[in-house]
Amino acid sequence: MAAEAHSEGASEPQRSRRFPTLTRDTARPEGGGRATSGGYPAPARQWPLLSVMGGVAVGLLLVALDAFRIGALVIGLSLLAGAVLRWALPSVGMLAVRSRFTDMLTYGVLGFVIVMLSLMVQPKPWIHIPFLDDIVHFTVR
Repeated sequence: MAAEAHSEGASEPQRSRRFPTLTRDTARPEGGGRATSGGYPAPARQWPLLSVMGGVAVGLLLVALDAFRIGALVIGLSLLAGAVLRWALPSVGMLAVRSRFTDMLTYGVLGFVIVMLSLMVQPKPWIHIPFLDDIVHFTVR
């Protein structure tokens, strides 16, 4: 009877919305759900990641076929496309690694740097940035 009275009058304690001080697992990244519903096969559910990886694979193939500048450009543009997909889509599947901001920043910065380096590669660079010549002259030569 005491147990009945205790269970009737007692309510569950309200859970805090704060993160616990000691975490036991990793939270799913924001936007890390499936890109399409579960009824589709696995490749269709992960199309954002597969499109970025496909672009990088094409770029690596071009580099292997001795078209370094074009291949590096394709790799950088694929990473920039990954940043745009991460920004534009609410769910991107396994393309989401961390928070939306961190993913966009990482994909965007790496893509931009690779594109810039592919445009500046020797011989006959497509763009010329004078202060980078000074940095290279100071550090390498």
